Amino acid sequence: MRFISRTSSDGVTEQLFTLGEIPGVLWTPEAAPSTRPLILMGHGGGQHKKAPGILARAHDFVAEGGFAVAAIDAPNHGERPKGEEFGRIATEMRARAAAGEDATAQVLAMHSLLAGQAVAEWQAVLTALQQLDHVGAGPVGYWGVSMGCGLGVPFVAAESRVGAAVLGLLGATTLAESAARITVPVQFLLQWDDERVPRAEGLALFDAFASAEKTLHANPGKHGDLPRFETDSSLRFFARHLG
Repeated sequence: MRFISRTSSDGVTEQLFTLGEIPGVLWTPEAAPSTRPLILMGHGGGQHKKAPGILARAHDFVAEGGFAVAAIDAPNHGERPKGEEFGRIATEMRARAAAGEDATAQVLAMHSLLAGQAVAEWQAVLTALQQLDHVGAGPVGYWGVSMGCGLGVPFVAAESRVGAAVLGLLGATTLAESAARITVPVQFLLQWDDERVPRAEGLALFDAFASAEKTLHANPGKHGDLPRFETDSSLRFFARHLG
C-alpha cells in the first residue's frame, strides 16, 4: 500500500493511497493514532471513492463515531480505466433510462461483471489496511447501497472479517444466493417509491439474508432520496456491533 497524500480538516485526516492498481482513500480521527474499528464504504454506480455522499458519510463516521473509514474506486469507476464490456453495458443502460424504459437487466449485468473483481480487491485492501498501526486488526463493518450493495453482498458473504453491514437500495435478483450466506447483523435500507428497484425485489433481498439480527428501514421516496437521518442510524448500528 502506497500513500500519496495526507490532509486534515475538522478533526479528520484523509490519506489517498494505491494498492497495486486500486486507488483508495482512508479517513481516520486526526488526533487519535491508536487502532480502531474500520468501516469499508462502497460507492454507487457511476460514482467514485470521494463522491459527495461517501465523503460526507465518512466524515460523520470518523468525527462522531471515532471509526476509520476506507473507500476505493470500484472497477471501471473513478480514476480507473473503463473496459469495453463495461462501456457497452453502461451505454445501453443510459439509453434505456433516457427513454423511460426498464434498465434493470443492464444494472444487474454491470454488477455481475464487476462483482468477482471487486470482492478480491476489497479483501486485499482490507488485509493491507489492517496492517496499519492506526487501523489494526479490529472489528470491520461494510456500508454500501445501490451498486455498493450489489458488490457488497458478495464481499460480505465471502469475508469472515466483516462483522456487521449496512446494505440496501437493491433487489434479490442475482444476490439472493450470496445473501443467504450472510449471518452477521444487517441493517437494510429500502426506498418505498424506488423507481429503479421494485419494492418486492428489495423486500425479497432483505428476506434472503440469513442473519439472526436484521432490521429493515423503509422510507418514502425515490432511489436517490435516502434520508439524511439514516446516516445517524447507521452510525449507531456500527457503534453497537463494532464497539
